[in-house]
Amino acid sequence: MDLGISGKTAIVCGGSKGLGRGSAEKLAEAGVNIILNARREEPLRVAADEIAKRFGVEVTPVAGDVTTAEGRAKLLEAAPSPDILVTNAGGPPPGMWYEWGEEDWQNALRANMLSPIYLITAVLPGMIERRWGRIVNITSGSVKAPIPALGLSGAARSGLTGFVAGTARQVAKHGVTINNLLPGQHETARIESLMNNTAKAKGITVEEARAQAYAANPAGRFGTTEEFGATCAFLCSAYAGYIVGQNWLLDGGAFNSTLG
Repeated sequence: MDLGISGKTAIVCGGSKGLGRGSAEKLAEAGVNIILNARREEPLRVAADEIAKRFGVEVTPVAGDVTTAEGRAKLLEAAPSPDILVTNAGGPPPGMWYEWGEEDWQNALRANMLSPIYLITAVLPGMIERRWGRIVNITSGSVKAPIPALGLSGAARSGLTGFVAGTARQVAKHGVTINNLLPGQHETARIESLMNNTAKAKGITVEEARAQAYAANPAGRFGTTEEFGATCAFLCSAYAGYIVGQNWLLDGGAFNSTLG
């Protein structure tokens, strides 16, 4: 399916691995040139080379920490007028409410709420002027179905969700859409770490921990980065202009609800 976005330019944050990498690959497959961002320069360069070689598009690696003003400035200097923005940042560590101090909260808000908002507000004027733009934020299923140990992440990402809810409806008339993707458990390095921690906590093997997690999900498995990336690419497509301010949950049916 031709998504109608060939030749456009996308910023993809956290794009060297995991869900960000999956999203970058599917956008590249649709003919989109990618400004690929991550913190670590060497893995980022390798990922950029692989994506460019596989899909025949321009992929520009921009290493930097977008939770800092310097990192965001470097990224926006490389792509001052992107057609597409995909924000993505790893969540803060799990814990209990009584363990989190001011620094923990500030770090979570900076990474999972404020940095995406700063990037969005930086690119929106150009998108509005050109009367076309797509913004997708990779957040978390914990925004919709709270996970107690992920309170830092859930709180910060909920703040971003609230910002998007209002802003998306202000800019839609200009041909610009903003939506959120809420991943559940996917086959990434983060899930491998979670399975290892679960196995240790329960005194079982990693294989047993994985089998239990599969059994608890209606789909009987974890999601793949490829199918996640395909969903992201569709939300960035020419056909998604009437999808505004939505929160798409990709969790294999783990969230049990009739009306989402």
